[in-house]
Amino acid sequence: MHKPMYLKVHRAPGMSDVVAVCDRELINTTISHDKRSVKITEAFYGTSTVSESEVREALKRACNANLMGERAITTAIDMGLVTREGCIMIGKVPHVQIYEL
Repeated sequence: MHKPMYLKVHRAPGMSDVVAVCDRELINTTISHDKRSVKITEAFYGTSTVSESEVREALKRACNANLMGERAITTAIDMGLVTREGCIMIGKVPHVQIYEL
C-alpha cells in the first residue's frame, strides 16, 4: 500500500487534539519564502507514513489540524474542510492550519 504522508496526533490533557500531516517528501526539510521559514520535522509530523484513507480518518476525528504539502492539502479540500484560497504558500508548498473542525 502506498503511504504518501506522515501523520502524528498531538494530545494534551484538557486541550483539543491537533492532527499534523505532511507530504512524505517534505519530512526533515526546511522551506522558506520571504520572511517565513518552516522546519518540517519528525518531532511534529511523526515518524510513520500513512495512506490517504488513514489521513481522512484522523481528520474526521480532529478538532484542529496542521497540514503541509500538496497531498495533505488536497485531501482536506476533497473532504470540504478547507478551500485552496484558505491556504498560504511557503515557497512552492501549500500550508494550512484549521481550528475546531
